[in-house]
Amino acid sequence: MRKIVPLLAAAVLAAATACGGGGGGDGSALKIGFIESLTGNYASLGGEAKKTVELAVEQLNDAGGIDGKTIELITLDDRTSPDQGVLHFNKLRSQDVTAIIGSTYANVALAVQPLAEREKIPYISLAPADEQVDPIREYTFVIPALSSTYAQAMLAYFKANGITEVAVTYDTKSAYAMAGFEGMKEHAGEHGVRIVKEEPFETNAGSFSPLFTHVRDSGAQALVAWASGPPGVTLAKQFPSSGLDMPLFMTGSQASKLWLDPVGDAAEGVYVQSAIGVVGEHLPDGKLKQSIQEMSAPFAQKHGYPPPQFAMDGYAAVRLLAAAIEQGGTDREKIRDALEGLSLVTPNGQYDYSPTDHSGLEPSDISMNRVTDGELVPTEWSKTRLAETAKALG
Repeated sequence: MRKIVPLLAAAVLAAATACGGGGGGDGSALKIGFIESLTGNYASLGGEAKKTVELAVEQLNDAGGIDGKTIELITLDDRTSPDQGVLHFNKLRSQDVTAIIGSTYANVALAVQPLAEREKIPYISLAPADEQVDPIREYTFVIPALSSTYAQAMLAYFKANGITEVAVTYDTKSAYAMAGFEGMKEHAGEHGVRIVKEEPFETNAGSFSPLFTHVRDSGAQALVAWASGPPGVTLAKQFPSSGLDMPLFMTGSQASKLWLDPVGDAAEGVYVQSAIGVVGEHLPDGKLKQSIQEMSAPFAQKHGYPPPQFAMDGYAAVRLLAAAIEQGGTDREKIRDALEGLSLVTPNGQYDYSPTDHSGLEPSDISMNRVTDGELVPTEWSKTRLAETAKALG
């Protein structure tokens, strides 16, 4: 039986944050590496994850540490480049880190992951690409819901709301988008949904008018866009003038003010998936909402806005790693073993890792929202599902 670690029992890490390549410590510190996109196309996403990695470390530091040990967080900027991610992995390996929290950018994560496996270093990934854990890799654990999990959650919403024919567009250069698109194709039939039009695009796409033209006569009842970063903004801004008489559905990559603010009025009415914590204010009181508030309240106080999707992932990563170290000690293999048997409530929902599941989240941990007055508001369908999830967790 998996050991369920209470949320507050995980609050045992300590932290002294070091940005750049510094290592060392006084011998009583646990060195944790953090590779993230802090410049380049994914800088806005990676910056949000960095804020909550540091928040979680700060909170846990105040709790006194693990057996008197503090955490030295070594943060390195991958510049949204897989090559930089590999270079930084080698730096961290030479500094004998206990574990590595990996990049939000899936292409970096997929470059670093094989190296972490080879060196047997626990790798806690902030990227949702399925390839990281399908098939299972021994030392890799994913924090965001997988792309295929988002796909299944979206298809479940379509089934419940009578949407049977959809058009899907996807970024061919994004591992996240490609995995989501493949997940939709794999599971569409199970939900009575048919993909009537497939429209690829590339990350540098500037105009989506040809795409909209191709979709217009497809018979689709909805357009699903698998995108992250700038293309998700551009597509949504151009959608109102597309002439398409169908709703636009977007995924967790858009569950953030980083998308809402630049899209502006064009975001109204768009459906956007998200982690539970993004819409935590709509949950009933209980363990799950408490977990969310422990992160969201101090985050909002410090930064002046609610934590977005990517912030949820950074915070959950530190909490899960903290719980595993508390349970298994600081040996890398024991941390890996502890993670593989861990259940923990976080702002993303309850993770249930196992030898056959290194992602830990289910479609029920994802909310389908609609933009209303500039805010992400859960649909009635999702409110019911999320309430059931919260009730089950107590």
